[in-house]
Amino acid sequence: MTSASNASFKVAIVGAGASGIATAVYLQRAGIAFTVFERAGDVGGTWRDNTYPGLSCDIPSHLYRYSFAPNSEWSREYSPAAEIHAYFRGVAEKLGIIDKVRLSSEVTRAEFVGEGRWRITTTQGDEGLFNAVIAATGVLHKPVLPDIDGRDSFAGASFHSSRWNHDITLGGKRVGIIGTGSTATQILPAIVDEVKSVSLFQRTPQWIINVPNNEFSEEKKTAFRKEPQKMADLYDHLNNLFNQRFAASLVGENDDGLAEMARACRQNLEDNVRDPELRRRLTPSYQAGCKRLIVSDKFYPAIQRPNAHLIDTGIMRIDPTGVRTSDGLMHELDVIVYATGFDPFAFFRPAVILGRNGVSLNERWKDSCQAHRSVAVPGFPNLFFIGGPNSPIGNFSFLRTAEVQIGYVTKLVKLLAEGAHREVEPTEEATHAFNAEVEQAIKHTVWVTGGCTSWYFDKQGKVVSWPWSYGRFEADLKQPRMEEFKAA
Repeated sequence: MTSASNASFKVAIVGAGASGIATAVYLQRAGIAFTVFERAGDVGGTWRDNTYPGLSCDIPSHLYRYSFAPNSEWSREYSPAAEIHAYFRGVAEKLGIIDKVRLSSEVTRAEFVGEGRWRITTTQGDEGLFNAVIAATGVLHKPVLPDIDGRDSFAGASFHSSRWNHDITLGGKRVGIIGTGSTATQILPAIVDEVKSVSLFQRTPQWIINVPNNEFSEEKKTAFRKEPQKMADLYDHLNNLFNQRFAASLVGENDDGLAEMARACRQNLEDNVRDPELRRRLTPSYQAGCKRLIVSDKFYPAIQRPNAHLIDTGIMRIDPTGVRTSDGLMHELDVIVYATGFDPFAFFRPAVILGRNGVSLNERWKDSCQAHRSVAVPGFPNLFFIGGPNSPIGNFSFLRTAEVQIGYVTKLVKLLAEGAHREVEPTEEATHAFNAEVEQAIKHTVWVTGGCTSWYFDKQGKVVSWPWSYGRFEADLKQPRMEEFKAA
């Protein structure tokens, strides 16, 4: 447990989603006191907020889980959202985390007040002083609505996919989906048999890899229950396939893998879209892997249904009765779903974070979000991020990424809790050197060379992801290099 001389040491964890729960588990095992502050009325983060039809994870179930909490009961190879939410809540309950979560307590302000302490304010008021703050707010939590003329004039029902209105029945209605990313390609197959028509408004086609989402047989589940090592072996196999080999293909370290992925995507398109003209309209002009790859065996069959329509003419405006495209056509609709994604650079926002000498993190990050090794920022002692700038993003498990970062951060927090240091923050020199190296390395990744734009780019046109292999990510964050930090 925490040493007696630091019995009052405590950490504020911001967010009770996947990474916040895992952070709490790691601190609990280290004997470090903490409180988790959660804005919503339940834990679960993005898997609590997103409830749209057809939602499932695009990472295999036995990889998209905590290393310390295998689950033999996944129903499918790619888990549906409700199961994932139940899994996170179950872990929080089983491991005693849930009792340390302050629900409906959104952190609005975190202010460094000196002497290694932060004052936390939530929507419930002043929460007092903490010795460290860990922001585990996730990446995709702030919905983005498109800036389309007349958007508020639509007379029918409209909502963002992450705020699905379950009071609206879709049966017999004309539905428009704006967006063609992972969300849209899951929603369309899920509703096409129910609606009168569904129109998909496409700005950019996507590369899609054909992977069936098979059920796990009872025999397989029984084998997992009887021999948990089978789950561990499968986790290691999937980690090697996705987090190692696939990740390497995106950063220029596995060209054969990238070529094979491109071939599989193109073959899927050619094999499963019959009409040559529709196939042409669904063919991206950029390299596979440049955007997050879509995993689906249902989208191509669904978009070819008689009541499904691909609209790839640009949107001019939204009128009370529907969407008018730039060719002058009016597409009359009863419901509009905005599958337009999230702001990946929101991080802790809209909270205010004030570091040393009252410096605002919003101000420091107004042009570009930069951190040291994705987890810490100079001038903000004892503040750490899980899923911070330049975390690995793509078609691999964020839970694995979060655990790597949490392990690193826990070692720093432990130094504080044991009294070795009162404050710790990365130096400006180390942070600058790391980000300069990132800027050079990112030029050789498919995100830059592949000919696309994506949500990986910040407003300065920089890709904010990890530009090296996943193996290097794990190695770089295995142990803090204290020469890169300023400790008091």
